[in-house]
Amino acid sequence: MIRRFEPKDQEEARTVVLEGLREHFGVLDPSLNPDLEDIRVSFITRGDDFYVAGHDGRVVGTAGLLFREGRARIVRMSVAKSHRKRGIATALLSQCIESAARRGFREIWAYTQPEWPDAVGFYLRAGFEQLGRDDIDIHLRLSFPERIDE
Repeated sequence: MIRRFEPKDQEEARTVVLEGLREHFGVLDPSLNPDLEDIRVSFITRGDDFYVAGHDGRVVGTAGLLFREGRARIVRMSVAKSHRKRGIATALLSQCIESAARRGFREIWAYTQPEWPDAVGFYLRAGFEQLGRDDIDIHLRLSFPERIDE
């Protein structure tokens, strides 16, 4: 079940993201992730979105959606290792696309590192196109209709 973040999700959501980062990088410096200290303040009160995927009363996936500079951008997409390959990331992505479309956006962006081939492949399979890169990330974009009817 995908739903909007609630304050009671704070610790579990933070843990899902940080554990994914630890798995990828091998080490973790939590000070590099200050937005996760208070997700409500970092996302919701700034007019952005943050979603969680729940399973058996626990948070097992997350996705943040930033609205900046005329574009929607996915951040903090993470699924607990124990719950991968079950469609959770796809459901979170669908929620982000729906949210962006309802706000009038026609495209959604994601940045991910080339050393993270599962993430790159996920976005490419979902229809994103690679538009460029910088010293750290591959830049991916998905265009979609402006309005998604209910």
